[in-house]
Amino acid sequence: MPTLTNWMPRAAVAAFATFIAVSTVSAQQQTSMVRIRGTIENVDGNTLGIKTREGADVKVKMTDNVAVFAVVKTQLSEIKEGSYIGVTAMPEPDGTQKAIAVHIFPENQRGAAEGFRPWDARANSTMTNATVAQTVKGTDGQDITVKYKDGEKKVVVPPDTPIVTFVASDKSEIKPGAKLIIFGAAKKDDGTLEANRVNVGRDGVTPPM
Repeated sequence: MPTLTNWMPRAAVAAFATFIAVSTVSAQQQTSMVRIRGTIENVDGNTLGIKTREGADVKVKMTDNVAVFAVVKTQLSEIKEGSYIGVTAMPEPDGTQKAIAVHIFPENQRGAAEGFRPWDARANSTMTNATVAQTVKGTDGQDITVKYKDGEKKVVVPPDTPIVTFVASDKSEIKPGAKLIIFGAAKKDDGTLEANRVNVGRDGVTPPM
């Protein structure tokens, strides 16, 4: 039985081999993304020493153009119809989501990571990034309906739920003792971690998401 290279023109064989080689290298160069929650222990230039929520010590290099956002406490009253929010929640038996944290996105981040997905704040927790369609006072807090491109969710926000927002800032936020969350640090082939965005709790706030 003829092989692939028996019937392919020589130029095509060379091109096919090049494609396979490039594809293999590209696959090897792909990086995985790591979510990191923890406390900044030290800062050495662009490198952060972090004690993670799980107790591990990791180092994360910030890119030269790293975006720094302060995570700032705000009020439930700031969540209005049309707000773009992220809801960290636990699913309820009736199909609703019970919020354990809500973060309000700045307008220029509307649409960021829109949708509903599993989350790792707690076992079985979820994350919904969506636009507020309706908010009304409920028996157990605020009842919010959020809509995203593939559907909608009913969310109950208890009165004691942490509500925060992101405020664009700079490296002055980055200091030992501050709590942070990095949504996606790139893990390189050599095992090093690199982040182009860091979210740091301001005034003792622990990012609740």
